Amino acid sequence: MSDRTVLITGTSSGIGLATAVAAACEGWHVIATMRDTAKAGELLASAQEAGVAVDVRVLDVTDPASVEACLAGVDRLDALVNNAGAGHVGTLEQESVQEVRAVMEVNFFGVLNVTKAALPLLRASRGRVLTVTSVGGVIGQPFNEAYCAAKFAVEGFMESLAPVAATAGVSVSVVEPGAVASEFVANVGIGDDALEQAGPYAPALAAYLERTRGAFAAAQAPQEVAARIVELLAAERPAFRLLTSDTARAFAGTKLKDLDGSAVQAMTAGWVA
Repeated sequence: MSDRTVLITGTSSGIGLATAVAAACEGWHVIATMRDTAKAGELLASAQEAGVAVDVRVLDVTDPASVEACLAGVDRLDALVNNAGAGHVGTLEQESVQEVRAVMEVNFFGVLNVTKAALPLLRASRGRVLTVTSVGGVIGQPFNEAYCAAKFAVEGFMESLAPVAATAGVSVSVVEPGAVASEFVANVGIGDDALEQAGPYAPALAAYLERTRGAFAAAQAPQEVAARIVELLAAERPAFRLLTSDTARAFAGTKLKDLDGSAVQAMTAGWVA
């Protein structure tokens, strides 16, 4: 695969960083992108330790001009991994619609910006699009309204795009991790004063945070998710949906067989009781 090129977004930490290094170890030419290349130190150190090189470039998924500028410098592209995203915890009554729009901008429209720019190159190579979503794109979760809405949107968009893209030789897949041990959780914006500001939702938020801390205590390592992504990059016939762990499969399976929605509601109600 030494002549194959993959572009990965959001590679400064977590799943993106691990995937960039893992793909390079498997012989891919990796274009590792991030909004601020001053944060590339950990990625470059990890690549050096693994004995591989990655090509670090600036790409802000929310800025179409940045996306176009980055893709303009790519001659061949065999795969795109949409990984960049941002977590968010909150509930509608206590946040502005603008805050919700900002979550959608990063997690949904950012994916569209990069995928749209990459598709001509991927058609030429008969390549593939892999988008890291979440089990939160399958099951709506308390206090994750905006985040899950964005991930639901990505899932619906990619599921709809997949058969169309296939007619032009491009495969489309979504990757659904469960809890992953990364800086993603630390960046969701929950401060020490969150409970004080939660008003009537404080008991529910306290219960949710306690449950979430327990879930992330047994989180999957980013390297494990990266290994599954690299397997999907190399698969002859990549599946549309890849759940990255047994926990993720069991969790998402609750929704996929829940025809009237009662099982999911019963499960998530327990998180905030």
